[in-house]
Amino acid sequence: MLVRRPARVLLALTLLAQSITASAAPSAKDATEMTRASNLQWLQRLPFADRADFEAAQRGLLERFDGMVDNGKGQAVWDRGTYAFLDGREAPATVNPSLWRIAQLNNMAGLFQVTEGVYQVRGLDLANMTLIEGEKGLIVMDPLLTVETARAGLELYFKHRPRRPVVAVIYTHSHIDHFGGVRGVVDEADVKAGKVQVIAPSGFFEHAVSENVLAGPAMKRRAQYMYGSLLSRGERGQVDAGLGKGVPTGGTVSLIAPTVEIAQQLETRTIDGVEIEFQLTPGTEAPAEMNLYFPRFKTLCMAENATHVQHNVLTLRGALVRDPKIWAQYLDEALVRYGDKAEVLFAQHHWPTWGQQEIREYLADQRDMYAFIDSQTLRLINQGLTPTEIAQRLDSLPPRLASKWYSRDYYGSLSHNVRAVYQRYMGFYDGNPANLNPLPPEDAGKRYVEVMGGADQVLANARKAFAAGDYRWVAQLTNHLVFAQPDNAEARDLQADALEQLGYQSENATWRNAYLSGAQELRQGVALAKGGNGAPDLVRALTPSMFFDYLAVRIDAMKSADEDLRINWRFTDLNEDYALTLRNGVLTHRNGARHAAPEISVAMTKALLDRIALKETGFLKESTIGGITIEGGRLKLLKLLGGLDEPNGQFNLVTP
Repeated sequence: MLVRRPARVLLALTLLAQSITASAAPSAKDATEMTRASNLQWLQRLPFADRADFEAAQRGLLERFDGMVDNGKGQAVWDRGTYAFLDGREAPATVNPSLWRIAQLNNMAGLFQVTEGVYQVRGLDLANMTLIEGEKGLIVMDPLLTVETARAGLELYFKHRPRRPVVAVIYTHSHIDHFGGVRGVVDEADVKAGKVQVIAPSGFFEHAVSENVLAGPAMKRRAQYMYGSLLSRGERGQVDAGLGKGVPTGGTVSLIAPTVEIAQQLETRTIDGVEIEFQLTPGTEAPAEMNLYFPRFKTLCMAENATHVQHNVLTLRGALVRDPKIWAQYLDEALVRYGDKAEVLFAQHHWPTWGQQEIREYLADQRDMYAFIDSQTLRLINQGLTPTEIAQRLDSLPPRLASKWYSRDYYGSLSHNVRAVYQRYMGFYDGNPANLNPLPPEDAGKRYVEVMGGADQVLANARKAFAAGDYRWVAQLTNHLVFAQPDNAEARDLQADALEQLGYQSENATWRNAYLSGAQELRQGVALAKGGNGAPDLVRALTPSMFFDYLAVRIDAMKSADEDLRINWRFTDLNEDYALTLRNGVLTHRNGARHAAPEISVAMTKALLDRIALKETGFLKESTIGGITIEGGRLKLLKLLGGLDEPNGQFNLVTP
């Protein structure tokens, strides 16, 4: 439901499948004089007089969005009003002026015409939803993250354009903010009936489902820091996410499987009279991704491969390390193939770029940026520098690149991207044997505090450094004390103060969110979590093989090390068999196989497994009432499943 009012009160915050109950708002402090001076210097470093992006971000505006999207129960999923503090104001001392600038640009929300026949809904979600007008219907690209925001975006479009059926959905890549709202724009029954095509790059479905499964709980926890989902919106809290404003809260995440897969490197299809050339770009910003060119509109979509930020080679939430070398190559291919054709370029975040010369320069600069990150990190690796040393040495892009707003560190950062490249090529170890088997933080913290003369001496030195504005050192120094003495309130408060100032100074939205989230938890403690099933489509989309992989990471190997089991597991509705082996505490499986002499045989439907995973029923209950048939070691199987580790969705990050 779309509510046309700017709500001023934040409701309970959630992040996708988790619902979080936060403590009372922290007493955030003001910027220190050191931070004020640091932020003022940014006004001299970058071309703030250049207002071209503000003109581009408003170009084609048909209707501004200033309201709220709710979940039908009066609870906000997305509330533009919580960001009203950004409107028409100069940057306060608590926000880096460069970050404030992108935050204002990302706050320009509504329905926009990109060119004739191409429209975008921007600012109703982290990503953009693009709408292409065909001969008889509508092609929807990337239907946002939640059903509610996607539905609201489509209704906003229909207020200004003819109400025609959606005939196709295109997923440009496998990240959840680009497919999660699909049920808000189409009915799955129409997809199954062949009325709607769902088109995606090769490998999309596997990556969309599996990317966050095996390490999902840890990724979600770290994403709270990255997106600032537990922070209040405001000049001392979350102001932006770099790619967009932030993540919708408490909405419904969905997924409809593709019916058409783009498998060729270059593939042309005509959809509802619209010719589209697809350029696959696997291994770039996502493992499954593609650019699209529309000859009729002379328009190029770069998915998320070229946006108005420096992107992540490795996200702060965690993921597989991306390949900036391949990324740069695909950008160059797009430049060569479309640079003399495209008159408009848009992506699934931020605002478009108009003009062939502007497009060519933009693509060339983005290519050079990722190539620089890759080649220069490798150059310094081969000179023997460690990841931290490389990050300190490569503190800026080349001057012409660094002066371009679309190369700034709003989402990714040069500092953490070069360390990611090091990790990609060299791994975790920096080559120094002293760092080969270091003490864990608690043990190291106690020893550091002891050799520094005790807690009082550590605090005295940290306060001196804080007064001098040396906040990075304060954060490192007090971190040892916090891990040595987690109940030391003075240490926690001082580290929180230092992290807060680092957040206020940061140009990068995700770094700011991480610093301020850490400060808030040092002051308040970790927020409580409530379980939830915010993405049932993703649970149902898990293949049996993915389910067994996830089962394997929940088994405590040492507790099960002496138990050898061979299990035949049959899914009767799929007519599929799986041979599971528990040996040395490790669970492995073979697809389409059966053990000749199993200790246990299980038969059930995949649909029932989905219901168990969604906590609509239980394994023990179903095995008792007959929904699951178990032959052989019933008690051994129930003991194994009953002893699985439960992920901790709200583990400590800034304290032991």
